[in-house]
Amino acid sequence: MLRNFLPVLLLLGFVVLNAVLILGIAHMTVKPQPTPVKSIPYESGITPLGDARERFSVKFYLVAMLFIVFDIETVFMIPWGVYYRQLSCAVPMMDGVCPAGQLSFFGLGEMLVFAAILVVGFVYVWKKGALTWD
Repeated sequence: MLRNFLPVLLLLGFVVLNAVLILGIAHMTVKPQPTPVKSIPYESGITPLGDARERFSVKFYLVAMLFIVFDIETVFMIPWGVYYRQLSCAVPMMDGVCPAGQLSFFGLGEMLVFAAILVVGFVYVWKKGALTWD
């Protein structure tokens, strides 16, 4: 079992060692020299105006959460698409082919239910006006 995960563990070890090495070298070679110019906020070449703690509309956060929800939808659809043939066969597949007469609509049905739930949620959000800006 360790043989299957050896490349992943080697990559993880390399990444951690590389990060520690880069941070260690930077810490040992660079002396911090704070100046008043370096201490001021900097945002895309423009001096920031106003307070950074201003309030945002709740709709901003609602749209952000909706994006995450509908983005996660695709994360669930990708593995479904990969295993669609296995999910649509009532018996184990033989050489990557479903035996004759053993096709089922389980794989398609479960994705249709999942998509229907998402469509109901989308219509609800749309009717509530969460996707319209004033």
